[in-house]
Amino acid sequence: MTHFVSHVSAEEERRVRANDREYNEKFQYASNCIMTSKYNIITFLPVNLFEQFQEVANTYFLFLLILQLIPQISSLSWFTTIVPLALVLSITAVKDATDDYFRHKSDNQVNNRQSQVLIRGSLQNEKWMNVRVGDIIKLENNQFVAADLLLLSSSEPHGLCYIETAELDGETNMKVRQSVSVTSELGDPNNLASFDGEVVCEPPNNKLDRFCGTLYWRDKKYTLTNQNMLLRGCVLRNTEACYGLVIFAGPDTKLMQNSGRTKFKRTSIDRLMNTLVLWIFGFLVCMGVILAVGNAVWEREVGSLFQSYLPWDPPVDNFLFSAFLSFWSYVIILNTVVPISLYVSVEVIRLGHSYFINWDQQMFCSQCNTAAEARTTTLNEELGQVEYIFSDKTGTLTQNIMSFNKCSINGQTYGEVTDPLGPQPKRLDFTPFNPLADPDFCFYDDTLLESVKVGDLHTHEFFRLLSLCHTVMSEEKSEGELVYKAQSPDEGALVTAARNFGFVFRSRTPGTITTIEMGRPVTYTLLAILDFNNIRKRMSVIVRNPEGKIRLYCKGADTVLLERLHPCNHELMNITSDHLNEYAADGLRTLALAYRDLSEDEWEAWSASHRCADKATDCREDRLAAAYEQIEQDMMLLGATAIEDKLQEGVPETIAVLSLANIKIWVLTGDKQETAVNIGYSCKMLTDDMTEVFIISGHTVQSVRQELRSEHVSVLDDVWIEFALIINGHSLAHALEADMETEFVSTACACKAVICCRVTPLQKAQVVELIKKHKKAVTLAIGDGANDVSMIKSAHIGVGISGQEGIQAVLASDYSFSQFRFLQRLLLVHGRWSYLRMCRFLCYFFYKNFAFTMVHFWFGFFCGFSAQTVYDQYFITLYNIVYTSLPVLAMGIFDQDVPDQRSLEYPKLYEPGQLNLLFNKKEFFICIAQGIYTSVVLFFVPYAVLSDATQSNGVPLADYQTFAVTTATALVIVVSVQITLDTGFWTVINHVFVWGSLGSYFTIMFALHSQTLFRIFPNQFHFVGSAQSTLLQPVVWLTIALATAICIVPVLAFRFLKLDLKPQLSDTVRYTQLVRQKKRKPVGRSGRLGARGGSRRSGYAFAHQEGFGELITSGKNMRLSSLALATFASRHSSSWIDTLRRKKHTHAHTPPKHCKTCKICFPFLSLICCLTYFTSTPHFLFLHHIDVFYYNGLVELHLNARSQCFFLLFASQAFFGLPKAQIMLMYL
Repeated sequence: MTHFVSHVSAEEERRVRANDREYNEKFQYASNCIMTSKYNIITFLPVNLFEQFQEVANTYFLFLLILQLIPQISSLSWFTTIVPLALVLSITAVKDATDDYFRHKSDNQVNNRQSQVLIRGSLQNEKWMNVRVGDIIKLENNQFVAADLLLLSSSEPHGLCYIETAELDGETNMKVRQSVSVTSELGDPNNLASFDGEVVCEPPNNKLDRFCGTLYWRDKKYTLTNQNMLLRGCVLRNTEACYGLVIFAGPDTKLMQNSGRTKFKRTSIDRLMNTLVLWIFGFLVCMGVILAVGNAVWEREVGSLFQSYLPWDPPVDNFLFSAFLSFWSYVIILNTVVPISLYVSVEVIRLGHSYFINWDQQMFCSQCNTAAEARTTTLNEELGQVEYIFSDKTGTLTQNIMSFNKCSINGQTYGEVTDPLGPQPKRLDFTPFNPLADPDFCFYDDTLLESVKVGDLHTHEFFRLLSLCHTVMSEEKSEGELVYKAQSPDEGALVTAARNFGFVFRSRTPGTITTIEMGRPVTYTLLAILDFNNIRKRMSVIVRNPEGKIRLYCKGADTVLLERLHPCNHELMNITSDHLNEYAADGLRTLALAYRDLSEDEWEAWSASHRCADKATDCREDRLAAAYEQIEQDMMLLGATAIEDKLQEGVPETIAVLSLANIKIWVLTGDKQETAVNIGYSCKMLTDDMTEVFIISGHTVQSVRQELRSEHVSVLDDVWIEFALIINGHSLAHALEADMETEFVSTACACKAVICCRVTPLQKAQVVELIKKHKKAVTLAIGDGANDVSMIKSAHIGVGISGQEGIQAVLASDYSFSQFRFLQRLLLVHGRWSYLRMCRFLCYFFYKNFAFTMVHFWFGFFCGFSAQTVYDQYFITLYNIVYTSLPVLAMGIFDQDVPDQRSLEYPKLYEPGQLNLLFNKKEFFICIAQGIYTSVVLFFVPYAVLSDATQSNGVPLADYQTFAVTTATALVIVVSVQITLDTGFWTVINHVFVWGSLGSYFTIMFALHSQTLFRIFPNQFHFVGSAQSTLLQPVVWLTIALATAICIVPVLAFRFLKLDLKPQLSDTVRYTQLVRQKKRKPVGRSGRLGARGGSRRSGYAFAHQEGFGELITSGKNMRLSSLALATFASRHSSSWIDTLRRKKHTHAHTPPKHCKTCKICFPFLSLICCLTYFTSTPHFLFLHHIDVFYYNGLVELHLNARSQCFFLLFASQAFFGLPKAQIMLMYL
């Protein structure tokens, strides 16, 4: 739990004076020490016990323990409750202590990092936790920023420094920060020691992209913005050293303000259990009241007649007080309807499920040598109920690795593979041609390299543009070994491509760019950088070459760049547009390139207007945009580039499968809209089949509300059409306001895909909380960076990906693995199994305990309501600990309805968990009704039979001990038979536990009823010889058999009827599994589905902030054809009618093909029809089997044949009412 200092909320502005700790300490600002743990040594025991006793069950058992300490009302020993309760509390406490220990360890590791602090004129090493507001810190290259700093000076020219903000916003590209000009020359510690400037700024907040403050120094004031700040969590890159003034420290830093609080997570089953325990306690009280009233009536009417030789025990002196004590006695006796062993078993089952996740080899990444890890044991069954997934983009869906794939130059496309079915082309070797080439660069089309070698002017100009129009920083570690530091992976890929094709970007200064063109060094004068913004979607540079010629180079989104070309480019533009369409259809990030020659007069005139716009005090951004627009006209088209942003392996397939499981996936990213949209198409969240993609980008409350309402009406007008919603961070801030959140949720949840762009870490958490509040659905958040921590903590389930951005997300998560694709196995296999097992466990547990306990209730009417137990007290103690604990544990740990592969093939199997169908209030009442019915049978059948039965020697069997042994034996046998029916997957352990528990019952019972123990403890073992004498009587075994049959036969009949009349999807899948195992004979199917190219959208995407020299490069529009997606979905859909519709659609796009097995198709179908109708198999089950046979290749059924079967089975009977035999004759 992150602890924030209380003064923060009351702080209106912050005043910080450099090098003056005494002045700053009077404001009591927070130190730089952070604490994310929940406990310490002193508070652990009371706080942890307080949290645990918030569980209703723990409080209930504590209350029972207190009752059992009163001898007048307790007929059971106190240790039967205190030992299990202490065990549960201890196990939970140890687990919580272990989790908190790792939080302490992580905190100590961070707090003890070293930093160089300027103290009394010299740099001294200090721990991070000892840094104070107002200190001046020196940072060196590749160091983490210790606190939120105001950049004072840097080793780079003009006070520039470069940072990586992956821990803040998930972006691995570098960003530029610049110090205030007046402090940029204070690079020497002696000068900085005399610096006494004062900063007045905003109070601590969570806004990562905004800072507002003023520096007062030497009677002047200087405006401070976010461009002057280095935030905690950033890493200094490509900068030798810099100095900064601490403004915010520790919990006041923007990183910690966005961290959110560690929350105690409970599953929906836990919450339901709390409610059920209250209901059961109320039921228990009602039973106690009924029996207490019965005791009062019996003592008054009957018991008073026996007072002379059966007096009341002190302090009982009247029938009312006797009834009062009887009430509490029955509360103790009947408390086993919810035994403490239930909670011990639940924890053991969850622990077993966690180990299964940890041991799953199919979730092990060999590249990273990282296995999946369940970092908590309390949320496993919640994994089977997820409805919403909130995912980060960078590093979660993508690898954040770009590669130069294709290009179009002067109407000629390069990079195509001419023969996909032929031998793979060889990778080009650039080393002989260019010694400065990057050895890791991959390209296969040698025609482009030949074009460069022969000196094609257009090709040279193309790569010259890529080597000049960027803001990449170059670092030469050794002679010829260049390392590029790009602000985005796109830029790095483009500059690297130019480098390998002979145009090597070598170095830059604020006014020059040095390249090596075809082995010849060339230095260009950098005249201007026309910066990027969201509206322009392009960037340009104006350079002067050594010959004095001035040229503007521009690259940007084709949608904005093509309309600014000179009219003479019309024919070339059409050809290039076709190439762009092809690239977009392949899912590549496209970018258009152009240039314009400028005369000296044009340059001078434009430069003057640009300077005026740059110095403007009002509407500066608009004036600069107008100046850029003026010069970026009448350009000449060079061509286009296509870059592949590599998704993580299996991401599109994973999203498609999860969507079929009715799981909605929202992408919450800090990236720009273009980048997020293109990734949406890449991973199939967005498709061409969608009717409309709504974009909400309003900057005011009114505009956002209007956009939401108009789109909400569109969604409601046609609920069968698929929509997608894209919303920017500034619009989301308004949408999350209280008066608009309902409209936002209703609109967003009606869309198939939702993408939130440019959102802060706190906004990610707010979106998750919004869905939790309004939809009451189980949410899962997945991310890999520190910017995802608050989202991970807010969701019901947090998943961390151990990727390239540190381990902050993993440390805050409940589950972790290394690849997004493992999510489908975590949910559809482990999650579904965990939910299924837990539900079956709970249903059976409540059943067996009501069957066990309610026998006492019926017995109360025959024992004068005296709180006498039916069973031997040792049977009561061992029933839940030995006799019935292990079989239900084995079922709860190992059971499964279908194999893991079928769970992935049929995602619809996941839906029962989302709808909470397997364990809810209705299922609970069914279980206890079955338990009560069983208790009635177990009591009254032996009572009726034994009341008149005699032994072979004529001795009556109607005695208490015989009845107790008979009832107990029948109970153990009935619940053992019941669990054999409930178990769907048998292992060796299941067999050992079930039959071993049954054997242990007889072994222990004979031992406890033996003469030996009676001689040693005559006061403890009263049932001496009862087992031996009772179980030797044939009538007893017949009674047990009769009771078992009466209990089990109705259950069997109900399940057979349900399977026949209303089978579930899992029943159908199990049947098809049997068919596959027995009859499968693979037959290959020929033919391939063609892919349909998607339409081209704007592919230019920028992935970082606007600022000095910051460039965001190309976007990508990757998508799979809707036909391919539909085919993929159909293989995983559980609905046969959906499958039929998709098959029909497929055949509509392919030539008709005659069935290769027509000679056996119709006889085979005829046989299936006969079997179906004469065995009363449901229609839909028959058709599903037909569909399964089609997929498995058992018989290659023609679509027309399947259609005829469809009409035969349904039309004949439904419309003509013909009998089955006549239908079959007509068909044959």
